[in-house]
Amino acid sequence: MNADQNPQLETDPRFPSGPWTGYFLQKEIPGKHTMELRLTFQAGNMTGEGRDRVGQFLIKGQYNLADGKCYWTKKYLGKHDVFYQGYNEGKGIWGTWEIGYPNLGVVQRGGFHIWPEGLGDPTNEYLAAEADLPAPKEERIAVGATS
Repeated sequence: MNADQNPQLETDPRFPSGPWTGYFLQKEIPGKHTMELRLTFQAGNMTGEGRDRVGQFLIKGQYNLADGKCYWTKKYLGKHDVFYQGYNEGKGIWGTWEIGYPNLGVVQRGGFHIWPEGLGDPTNEYLAAEADLPAPKEERIAVGATS
């Protein structure tokens, strides 16, 4: 392969390149904070871009096919960086994020879950059951009977 050729995109179904969606959790601001991402997985490298309520960001990191672990930096344009580490078990990537403010001696942490857009939200799974109803019992009605 020469330097002009790109390695092929990842073929493992856990790491499809393309649109992803998900959310992060932040203790100081309760609720799920949605994010939209466009990710590329190639030869153990994870890159991409996206946006959320904080702003636009770039993604650069790594993933491991053997154990499903992922590590990346979410770099907000003109703002701070957020460090993510997670695990992909086949229903997207979930784990924790961290922002460090060394000059203040403060570290913020929270959780996250992202998944390929076509997968649907795996956090909204529910159980359903079906049953066949018995056939209705036939009843004979006498017509024209007088009492």
